[in-house]
Amino acid sequence: MKKINTLLITVTVMVMTGQSFNVCAEAADTATNPVPNMPNMLLYIQPYEYTNSLKFTYYSEGYWFSQGAIVEALAKEKLTQAYGDVGICEGNQAGKTLVWLQPKMFYNPQVQIFYGEVTANVYTGIGKLVGAYVGKSAQHGFLNIKPEYWLKKAYATAINDMVAKMQADSAIQAAASNTTPASGVDTPCSMVTLLPTPKIRTMFF
Repeated sequence: MKKINTLLITVTVMVMTGQSFNVCAEAADTATNPVPNMPNMLLYIQPYEYTNSLKFTYYSEGYWFSQGAIVEALAKEKLTQAYGDVGICEGNQAGKTLVWLQPKMFYNPQVQIFYGEVTANVYTGIGKLVGAYVGKSAQHGFLNIKPEYWLKKAYATAINDMVAKMQADSAIQAAASNTTPASGVDTPCSMVTLLPTPKIRTMFF
């Protein structure tokens, strides 16, 4: 991207009538700079995942939790290991890739298993869909003994599965490591839910 330094030059032009007028011209240097620093990846989780609580019940025991904070911390750590500079979406930020994370969790009290699922819809920085990657887990655990520990293990396993599928797709690595500005307007990460959703390239393998 060129960094343009403008210089206003006022030229007074005398015409035959004796009148004058000002002509403004811009002088630009030819220096170029690399692509502005932006995260390789920005993660977006819908706000209600932080404010709405889920409740799991095991006999008389009940456990309330929200998915947003747990998934954010685990996903950011794992994706940073895989893709380097990874941030959390705030407002109108732009990134080389945008990732919309959608978590799900179900607990079966009869078999005492947490069933986790985390879906990553991945887009380029200008909003082009790359694909969807679904990670799943089935974690045996107890709702009446350290439920947060088992819950985090279930999410972590699902996220690991999701990231492994993302890493198997070279299109994501190419987008995340791109150093050339894409032709188009950067999409604010907060608008990711308005982008097209995947219909074909959902990767469950």
